Amino acid sequence: AGFVQPGRPPLVREDVGRHNALDKLGGAMTRAGVDPAAGMLVMTSRVSVELVQKAARLGIPLLVAVSAPTALALRVAETAGITVAGIARDDGFEVFTHPDRITEATKAAHTAA
Repeated sequence: AGFVQPGRPPLVREDVGRHNALDKLGGAMTRAGVDPAAGMLVMTSRVSVELVQKAARLGIPLLVAVSAPTALALRVAETAGITVAGIARDDGFEVFTHPDRITEATKAAHTAA
């Protein structure tokens, strides 16, 4: 799990389980005094409803993952106001919820991650 914010080095935490990796990242973000609303969460896993719920609790507005999200994850993200982008590759990604949040700066940050 990684957190990318303009002007700061990315925060990255790893674990065998995607949920544990996100929990570790959340703790690292708190300790580092990172503003969750000013960046995006990057995951190398599929997007489950639990990951969306954790992102919402952390206050992260944008989640990008290499795999597709589940239908339930998208319903929860829509309600929580979280932008979910998935199927991320070198040449782009698919935006599933709240596409208005995606800007050229967001796309550039994704490419840098």
